[in-house]
Amino acid sequence: MERKRPGMPSGARMPHQGAPMGPPGPPYGGSPAVRPGLPSPVMEPSRKRPAPSQQVQQQQQQQQQQQQQQQAVQNRARNAKRRKMADKILPQRIRELVPESQAYMDLLAFERKLDQTIMRKRVDIQEALKRPMKQQKRKLRLYISNTFNPARPDADDSDGSIASWELRVEGKLLDDPGKQKKKFSSFFKSLVIELDKELYGPDNHLVEWHRTPTTQETDGFQVKRPGDVSVRCTLLLMLDYQPPQFKLDLRLARLLGIHTQTRSCIIQALWQYVKTNKLQDSHDKEYINCDKYFQQIFDCPRLKFSEIPQRLTNLLLPPDPIVINHVISVDPNDQKKTACYDIDVEVEDPLKSQMSSFLLSTANQQEIASLDNKIHETIESINQLKIQRDFMLSFSRDPKGYIQDWLKSQSRDLKLMTDVVGNPEEERRAAFYHEPWSQEAVSRYFYCKIQQRRQELEQALAVRNT
Repeated sequence: MERKRPGMPSGARMPHQGAPMGPPGPPYGGSPAVRPGLPSPVMEPSRKRPAPSQQVQQQQQQQQQQQQQQQAVQNRARNAKRRKMADKILPQRIRELVPESQAYMDLLAFERKLDQTIMRKRVDIQEALKRPMKQQKRKLRLYISNTFNPARPDADDSDGSIASWELRVEGKLLDDPGKQKKKFSSFFKSLVIELDKELYGPDNHLVEWHRTPTTQETDGFQVKRPGDVSVRCTLLLMLDYQPPQFKLDLRLARLLGIHTQTRSCIIQALWQYVKTNKLQDSHDKEYINCDKYFQQIFDCPRLKFSEIPQRLTNLLLPPDPIVINHVISVDPNDQKKTACYDIDVEVEDPLKSQMSSFLLSTANQQEIASLDNKIHETIESINQLKIQRDFMLSFSRDPKGYIQDWLKSQSRDLKLMTDVVGNPEEERRAAFYHEPWSQEAVSRYFYCKIQQRRQELEQALAVRNT
């Protein structure tokens, strides 16, 4: 692989060591001689026309070099954006000069360990969020109260002239650690208030609320009706279970000891019952030999375990609603009384929201990126200062030798930049041509010139014949 020097364009080539030397030419401008073994431009026999000329080939080479240069610029820009951890490391020579820099290297090693730990924890959190987390049970306190507005004969509006009452159903979660308080209605799928049918008739005695995709959550419900007598009402509250829960058939509930549970828990309890009573077929593990209880429930002597979820569909019912009986009192002494009920509800673990916010948090990313850029810039400036220091020290120790070495280096770079074959400085002296190889080089040169002229004549004759 060729090594490029600073300042050398990407298209420059190193001179081949075995290339024959040609006659002296203009300094830094001569074209390399053609070697006898090189393939020469020949006629294409099928089309009888000259092959592409050297000028076309040079243009193609220039286009390839330009594409390579553009790709190199894009790679440098991409690498500048993707700075790696290795760019932060101080070179060994700088650490030897500045022993205090070891503290920086220790911090760098600690940062690497910290990044690895954070990345591992992020992966653990992502895997934990994919799994269903256990719901936490909390107390939802329900407040039921009512007010009574007696009729006022002197009232201007029609509402004030008629006696009416107003029922309020409110609630809140006790010991809610979450920052975002959940609305009262978010715990329920539906709420039905059934009033006395004899007082309000068959068409006006039900007040219903059902959740829809566009429902706006609220902290409570209010019902207002005309009336001046106490009313008995029944509240039916259907909890919104997440994940959904089902009420088991009476026989299955007695067998498993479960009243209302999720589908996965019910299947797990069935499998536990099968293992405890050794109902799995010893020869064919896929089948279950039903005992007398299973035969009564599933109505078959033998079934596959994969059939249980489908057979459970007819045995699972919607969960029972919470039923609360309440009396809407119009007695002024009962106006300040509030009935309280505690309901067990399941809520998500607040840790889940904290884990999600941690994964989505980008508050410190910009600050960390800016600090990383500062570190990279500082390391680059330190490296530049080290180069300048080495330059100054070399020049102060041996000015003459350093200048000679520098001139030699510049001469080599100039040769690479101009794509010069040979050594023009040595070719200027006569002793250069008294070397043993000079006779062979002259013979090769004349042979190449003769071959080149012969090809040109053949091409000219071929063009005339066509």
